[in-house]
Amino acid sequence: MEAHPDIIEMRSRHERAERATTTVGAQAVEALALLTGTYLAISPWVVGFNNLTTLTVNNLIVGIAYALIMSGGFGRAYEWTHSKAWAGCALAVWTVISQWVISGNVDTTKTVVNNVLVGVIALVLGIAASIVAALGARRLRGQRAAPYQGGAGS
Repeated sequence: MEAHPDIIEMRSRHERAERATTTVGAQAVEALALLTGTYLAISPWVVGFNNLTTLTVNNLIVGIAYALIMSGGFGRAYEWTHSKAWAGCALAVWTVISQWVISGNVDTTKTVVNNVLVGVIALVLGIAASIVAALGARRLRGQRAAPYQGGAGS
C-alpha cells in the first residue's frame, strides 16, 4: 500500500505545498498579520476610544479573528491558504467600514484614522497572503511526483 501511486502522489504534493508555505515571504506575511490582528484587538485601549463599547467589542473580536485566521499557520494546501487570505480581506474591509455601520456615534477622528489605517494594512496583508499562495501553487503545478516504480508487496 505504501508504494501505491496515489499515496506517493499525495505525499509528494503535501511535501511540496509545505515547502511553499514555509518560505521567508510567507512567514513574514504571517508574522505581520499576527501583529496587525493583535494591534486591532487592543487598539481601543491604545488609541483611547474604549469608552465606545460597540466599536471596542467589534475591534476586539475582529482583531482576534484576523490574527487567528491569518497567522494560524498558512494552510498546507493552496485552497486553505487562499480561503484564509480572502477571509482576512473580508475582515479588513469590515474594519474599514465598521465605524460607520455600527450603531451609535462611534465615528470620531481617532476611530476613523485607526480603523482605516489598520484595515488597509490588513487588506494588503490578506492580498499578499493570497499572492504567496497563488505563487506557491503555480510553482507546485510545475513539479510532478516521481513516476510509479512498482515494487514488492504492491
